[in-house]
Amino acid sequence: MRIAEIYQSLQGEGRLTGTDSVFVRTSGCNLRCWFCDTPYTSWEPEGRDLSVEEIVEQVAALPSRHVVLTGGEPMLYAELIPLTTVLRDAGRHVTIETAGTLTLPVHADLMSISPKFSSSAPDVGHHPDWHGRHQLSRHRPNVIRELIRQYDYQVKFVIDSPDDCDETQRYLAEFPDLDRGRVYLMPQGTSVDDLLRIQHWLEPYCRRHQLQYCPRQQIEWFGNLRGT
Repeated sequence: MRIAEIYQSLQGEGRLTGTDSVFVRTSGCNLRCWFCDTPYTSWEPEGRDLSVEEIVEQVAALPSRHVVLTGGEPMLYAELIPLTTVLRDAGRHVTIETAGTLTLPVHADLMSISPKFSSSAPDVGHHPDWHGRHQLSRHRPNVIRELIRQYDYQVKFVIDSPDDCDETQRYLAEFPDLDRGRVYLMPQGTSVDDLLRIQHWLEPYCRRHQLQYCPRQQIEWFGNLRGT
């Protein structure tokens, strides 16, 4: 697997916010969101090829029981199957962060799904090929249904404008079995000011629609810094 970084920090999003966690960040993605906050795993992927054994050794050297497999898109790698098996057998709590476009027979204590809306596509004028590929790949209803059927899950939507809230409602109508108590709306942005600007109207929206508001605490705690 191509790994961009392995580090210990605090989970900043979703149900496990504030939990000490080891993050294993894979490099490589089948999407190209214009707002991607880890371009070194998508637009310009970096990292080293590590075996499952090497990854497990690095994770074992860090004290947290919780492990977050993130990206990029970790579901690109078949090695995720043995990796999650070894982590489970070692007593680790495993979260997989995925866009929900691919699936593998993996072990996960929490499947953290972040579907991408039509507004996430890169600018068609600057990236025509990736715009088309992104729009064709970003929505896989059968994959979403399989993930929420097989795993304990949460669903996180990145919200940049009120139009994204309208798309959230259309998405929820398509998946009526989604538990709204597990649906989180989080503001798009890489600075505290950006997040607060959207929080001003997004948090009341979540209360009105029985959805969970998800502050991106890692940005408040650490800023938009790599390895945090």
